[in-house]
Amino acid sequence: MPAARRIGQDDLRNHNMSVVLSTVARSRTPMSRAALAKSIGLTKATMSLLTDILLKNGVLRELAPVSESSYGRPATPLAFESGRWAGIGMQINTDGVGYLALDISGGVVLSDWHERTMVNVNPATAFAELDDMMRPVERELAERGYRVAGSSLALPGLVTNGDRLLVARNFGWHDIDLNRYPVFSRLSATADNEATLAAIAQIPGYASQRADRDWPLGPLDSFVYVSTDIGIGGAYVREGQIVRGDHGFAGEIGHICVDLRGTLCRCGRHGCLETIAGRRALAVAAGLGDGDAAVRTELLPDLYAAWRGGDTKAALAVENALSALAAALASTVNMIDMENIVLGGLWSGFGDGLRADLERRVQAQILARDAARVRLMFPPVTEHPAMHGAAVMGLRRLFDNPMGFMSVD
Repeated sequence: MPAARRIGQDDLRNHNMSVVLSTVARSRTPMSRAALAKSIGLTKATMSLLTDILLKNGVLRELAPVSESSYGRPATPLAFESGRWAGIGMQINTDGVGYLALDISGGVVLSDWHERTMVNVNPATAFAELDDMMRPVERELAERGYRVAGSSLALPGLVTNGDRLLVARNFGWHDIDLNRYPVFSRLSATADNEATLAAIAQIPGYASQRADRDWPLGPLDSFVYVSTDIGIGGAYVREGQIVRGDHGFAGEIGHICVDLRGTLCRCGRHGCLETIAGRRALAVAAGLGDGDAAVRTELLPDLYAAWRGGDTKAALAVENALSALAAALASTVNMIDMENIVLGGLWSGFGDGLRADLERRVQAQILARDAARVRLMFPPVTEHPAMHGAAVMGLRRLFDNPMGFMSVD
């Protein structure tokens, strides 16, 4: 039996500082040292030491003192310092390529997206375009005085060990070592499935300041995230943390079989959810295109317009897809017992009436329908959520190992 590693003072300090950062990020309002110490369970002396390090390194800043009661000294709230720390999120998806740099305070520093159909694209071409986009971004962040905590790349496929893409079927990519591409290795990036990163974008305060506005989910809520595009992906979040499964591939809801005699999916099975409810499938069923022409991104507004206008083919395509979605989501709820479902991607463009209809259909099919109430919602972060989540994951490196970034002299 291997000997257990001893936990030293540096390990304890690193852990406590990580908890401090997470607590600051999740709070709707700035907290004082005393309030943080009480919330976390640390002594005031320990909290003072930790916050002094974070202030010295430009992670936190002091705000104007405020009186928390009618007696005693005013408290000094703490907030994240803006303009000093950022995370970089990148994405290569079936509808384009882009990046987002996120400040730890929650603001977007820089962002760009090149929209185009990217099905069966050569990986070297896609990564070269991303490299060309990122070089001036890296220079500008450095010129502005930012320190990049980390970078992450969102991909529509199965990713292992953070740097190997096993398969991205809608790209036709298989077994790619991502470190072979300069933009990935230069930024010491990690990669993850786009649905997983899009789910992370919906967790308030995960690794940047929580937005001070209404949010349908709390920092420690559990939910299923469903990402819909040409393919359909998913992620499971349990109490504010991603549930990855034994190999990191959990959440592939798009490959739940909803029709044993259905269309052959690119995964090799018949009747997967994405063969009915994915963007390509909907465009074909609505009569808007066929083959590779059906994946053009500009067809999506045409699909919405045809459905709203009462076009028979579009209405039937959406109805069949809704039935398949409801069956797959009900099966998911029955299996993992989560009541919150976040439906992102193309389906959020159909509006709240369709959302309510889908919610009713799922509710009617779950086994515990008399005791549990499903809540289906559109995501709070809708603008390239996977890219946003990738930037959050870049910042997460600072939260997970803060002492690795700190100077304590």
